[in-house]
Amino acid sequence: MRIAYVSVDPGIPVFGTKGASVHVQEVVRVLRAAGHEVEVFATRTGKDVPADLADLPVHHVPVGKASDPAERERAQAAASDEITALVTAHAPDAVYERYSLFSTVLARVADATGAKGVLEVNAPLVEEQARHRDLVDADAAWAALKDQVAVAAATICVSDPVRDWVLAHTEGGNVHTVANGVSTTRIIPAAEADGEPVVTFVGTLKAWHGVDVLVNAAARATTGWRLRIIGDGPQRDALEVQAAALGVAVDFRGAVAPEQMPAQLAGSAISVAPYPAMESEADQYFSPLKIYEYLAAGLPVVASRVGQVPGIVRDGETGLLVEPSDPAALASALDALASDPQRRAELGRAARADAEEQHSWTRVVARTFELAGLGAA
Repeated sequence: MRIAYVSVDPGIPVFGTKGASVHVQEVVRVLRAAGHEVEVFATRTGKDVPADLADLPVHHVPVGKASDPAERERAQAAASDEITALVTAHAPDAVYERYSLFSTVLARVADATGAKGVLEVNAPLVEEQARHRDLVDADAAWAALKDQVAVAAATICVSDPVRDWVLAHTEGGNVHTVANGVSTTRIIPAAEADGEPVVTFVGTLKAWHGVDVLVNAAARATTGWRLRIIGDGPQRDALEVQAAALGVAVDFRGAVAPEQMPAQLAGSAISVAPYPAMESEADQYFSPLKIYEYLAAGLPVVASRVGQVPGIVRDGETGLLVEPSDPAALASALDALASDPQRRAELGRAARADAEEQHSWTRVVARTFELAGLGAA
């Protein structure tokens, strides 16, 4: 089958280091491995091209530069128009689009060519944009979402809160929840490093990942363990200052390309996802890629009891759950695992089994295709 993968979001490079880029690449890998002919149409490409995707056809349609929010929105809509023309001319059998503001590519290509479409929704973007950035033409953003959902053979949401949001703002769609996944062949267990156990965090260094709580927890540790942080972001400088002030030695690795993640995780003994408390439970809508990667790496997971996390990490079986924004509780859980290698190994084996049996990207894409009536992925 000829499949057009579409991403009109200028904040997501196809070949980048963020979780969204990992998501794009892994879905494309599964589709190609199944024998489909995939071409990508995107507004941002990125430079971290993995070797196995070096031959992937990517059509780059950049969003025009703009000086004000209204002009940026019009530029994104114009990029959607241009990509629609390209994909229509490509005449695919199916369109797989990652939902983005103002894009109606899937809807228009499906109407023009009869191609079936899958719309993947990862976040309540309209409200995110209005709350955290600038949203001028909200009516156009809502209209685009409604058009896309109405035409898509299936709208696939990464969590139940995202699905509920889509259902509340659209009509007539075939809307389902299919959580994110992980490559269980790319990420595999590795031996722990010698010396004190390594506790590893992976993610963008932004407030909603709670890394400041993790650094605080490290300062409270009563058992020896080392802290490794893989990722970069606007909180990096503040976290380095915080660590220095607390006398905590932190191995800051910076941002890494997805293909480098297995090597960066190697040597870890424990993984951690210290999500903070949020103003509203509705803000905990994410389907955390990092936790799926931790499971695949065979690492016990210490994570906050928020959002979808309790449905992924089985407390006492594949990891330990703690209350959010509680550095003392986080330190206690990390200390407990750092001092008990046998328990770490047991939880890690169960974590790997869960990743293999429930969370592989192959299963995610297969379920998506089933719901869209596209046959076997």
